[in-house]
Amino acid sequence: MELLFGALDVALLASTIRLVGPILLASLGGLTTERAGVFNVALEGLMLVGAFFAVAGTYWTGNPFLGVGLAVLAAVAVALIFAFVVVDLGGDQVVAGLAINILALGLTTYLVKPVFGTTGSFYDPKMPGLPEIQIPIVHDIPVLGTLLSGYSPLTYLAFAVALVGHVLLYRHHWGIRLRAVGESPVAAGSVGISVRRVRYLAIVASGVFCGLAGAELSISLVTQFVQGMTAGRGFIALVAVMFGRARPIPTLAACLLFGFAYALTLRLQGGSVPPQFVAMLPYVATIAVLVAVAVRARRRRTALLPVTEVVLEEGSIATP
Repeated sequence: MELLFGALDVALLASTIRLVGPILLASLGGLTTERAGVFNVALEGLMLVGAFFAVAGTYWTGNPFLGVGLAVLAAVAVALIFAFVVVDLGGDQVVAGLAINILALGLTTYLVKPVFGTTGSFYDPKMPGLPEIQIPIVHDIPVLGTLLSGYSPLTYLAFAVALVGHVLLYRHHWGIRLRAVGESPVAAGSVGISVRRVRYLAIVASGVFCGLAGAELSISLVTQFVQGMTAGRGFIALVAVMFGRARPIPTLAACLLFGFAYALTLRLQGGSVPPQFVAMLPYVATIAVLVAVAVRARRRRTALLPVTEVVLEEGSIATP
């Protein structure tokens, strides 16, 4: 316990903000598809594709921003496969998502050899990463400068999209259409909204966000590609969406919790705590959040049960 409290400081909070970027970007993609009525299990695979092609693009061009662009294009291309299977063919969303994850793992593992000439991982010390943005004036303020300045452009973008997304989801006509399709596609179609088009756009948006998440992971937090380097972050992002009930601000809060768990894992490494237990922290936090989601859902069902029984007793609802 003394070791835990000794690790809590401003630097740990700054590390939390830095590490939350990939998870938050991926969760924004999952949130968008969830609101459109598509349960996107493919976040992990889309992130992994983005991570690989971000490194490949940066290695080929020497420009990390071009690497980010290639990562987004590659992730969108894979997301379109998922959209075709789910939307046009009516395939099972979970099965299709798991298939995309397996495809991404196998594809990126295979491509390491022909693209980079190595196996398993690739690292080039000459390859540039995304720059850190130092905010003028704020950077020189103690504590505040540490917390607000010195992050990659994608980290700032993730927080900005989460905050602006809250307004767009509930105040903009695009967000209203998105929620209408997710809540009642039949009713949305009856008023002229193209359910197919909205769901395709939502899945494409998830590809964009996951491509950015993969790029943030592979050319910002580190500057290399490692086989399976997402390490479950896509699934953690999916849990964050579930905990936040596909709402931007609560989802952001859940992502911060997971980012803190990752930051604490890095801080506690090398201490008296066995490294195996330290490495478990992000996944323990994920399980705890899943339990909280299940308990909350059970309480909601229990709260609605007496109301349902009263309505049935009064004969207001005809039962088959």
